[in-house]
Amino acid sequence: MPKIGAIVLAAGLSRRMGEAKQFLPLQGKPLFRHSVERAIANDLSPVLLVGGERTEELRRLTSDLPEVEVLDNREYATGMASSLRVGIAAASGRVDAVLVFLADQPYVPDEVVQALIRTYEDSRAEGTKIVRAYYAGIAGHPVLFDAALMEELRLVTGDQGGKDVIVKYKAHMKTVSFDCASWNLDVDTPDDYRRIQEIDPRLHQK
Repeated sequence: MPKIGAIVLAAGLSRRMGEAKQFLPLQGKPLFRHSVERAIANDLSPVLLVGGERTEELRRLTSDLPEVEVLDNREYATGMASSLRVGIAAASGRVDAVLVFLADQPYVPDEVVQALIRTYEDSRAEGTKIVRAYYAGIAGHPVLFDAALMEELRLVTGDQGGKDVIVKYKAHMKTVSFDCASWNLDVDTPDDYRRIQEIDPRLHQK
């Protein structure tokens, strides 16, 4: 069985929200905890949580989760790619693959995580390097990257994360489709936050 870790990107500036969205409360916990707890629940290891301006607050709010390693991205203002680089650097040499989660996408269920892992396990011998979830036809997270791509992922720049690597290795990518569009919701604006609070939380654990 391959060893699969998790990177949770939680260093965003939240410009459209007007406040640090990863700390907004949802179902009695900070928004980012939902992604972290999905990673833990599915036995991913290590679980690497990448913070920026408020890294120490992330450490405090995960002090009860010994599985979590909180990493400080001092270049967080340059965009998502810098956080991905920090996470990939910490995962390199420790895993066969890594699942990249977003801290503002709280409704990804275990079903999705397990399907991505199974797809990777079943097809890695064929050369699969990326496994990506699609929700009602829209690409989303988490995204699984094989360790063979880590050197390239450590070179990504800007605010597009691993998009360029995904495009480059499209021929080596498997996709897994789900019908539930709400699983793909993220929180970028106050309207997004209001909408996500209205969703029945049981939807993400069907």
